[in-house]
Amino acid sequence: MTETGSPALAGDGGPTERIPADQPPTGVDGMIVCDRLVRIYSGDGIEVQALQGLDLLIADGELTALIGAAGSGKSTLMNILAGLDAPTAGKVWVAGRDLGAISAKQRLAYRRRTVGFIWQQTSRNLLPYLTARQNVLLPMRLGRIHRRERLRRAGFLLDTLGIADCADRTPDRLSGGEQQRAAIATALANEPRVLLADEPTGELDSSTAQDVFSALQTANTELGVTVLVVTHDPAVSSQVRRTLAIRDGRTSSETIRHAATDEHGRTSLHAREYATLDRAGRIQLPREMTTRLRMRNRVQLQEEPDHIGVWPDQAAAPRERDG
Repeated sequence: MTETGSPALAGDGGPTERIPADQPPTGVDGMIVCDRLVRIYSGDGIEVQALQGLDLLIADGELTALIGAAGSGKSTLMNILAGLDAPTAGKVWVAGRDLGAISAKQRLAYRRRTVGFIWQQTSRNLLPYLTARQNVLLPMRLGRIHRRERLRRAGFLLDTLGIADCADRTPDRLSGGEQQRAAIATALANEPRVLLADEPTGELDSSTAQDVFSALQTANTELGVTVLVVTHDPAVSSQVRRTLAIRDGRTSSETIRHAATDEHGRTSLHAREYATLDRAGRIQLPREMTTRLRMRNRVQLQEEPDHIGVWPDQAAAPRERDG
């Protein structure tokens, strides 16, 4: 990492530093839990509410994609989960740690051991004057891990991610895909519980992007790491079981995919999209649906035995036509 705020190379929290664990809301169990999360930025008399009461639940061991338009709040959420930013209101837990209640020193320890982070820009993930192996070794050295164990784990990660033959090359001698896989190995060096990736394939061609995504899948399936990846690449989001969409600072919908086998033994993925119901009982109806049905300001609801019907406000329709 080239920035002091980067999780893998943040200042030393010390091997005996204790990060307090708090409990998410009763009945809520997950590796990542956000409860009515708010983040407000202020400057020059302007206030921007990047997150507006966001709720999120990601289970231990999931590989999840996060999508959304520019300005929807994705990067703000990722920075909070990475310990690089703090919420204005609400709660966020990662691996049982209440990120709003830990000290600065504990936050450094959290970034060192609990979470790994990968940036979109390959140049931000690796120190340019170190080889791939040395980049992977550095977080463990800062974490005071014994030299023999450092060498063993670095070799294991580079081999597992398919770049053992690149171990002694500096980043300028690696392809973009090799750099990102070396970045994943570096982020995994201290055995984090969670791996966050912000557009890790954004600067890569489709074939190379698939190699990098395969490395994230390997981290998830073989190393047991919970992975959350921000992406605009449909080839990436279509390969995960669960894709979450953020709109206007809240989770708006999620797509769940499952494998189905037909009578000929052929397996295919089937997807179903759901609107997200937050803890306050709010949902965001898809904009293309509300526009087509001319739903504005308010809607009519009708409770049925097994569902709730939603209709445009019929009383407002004549006024709209007359107007």
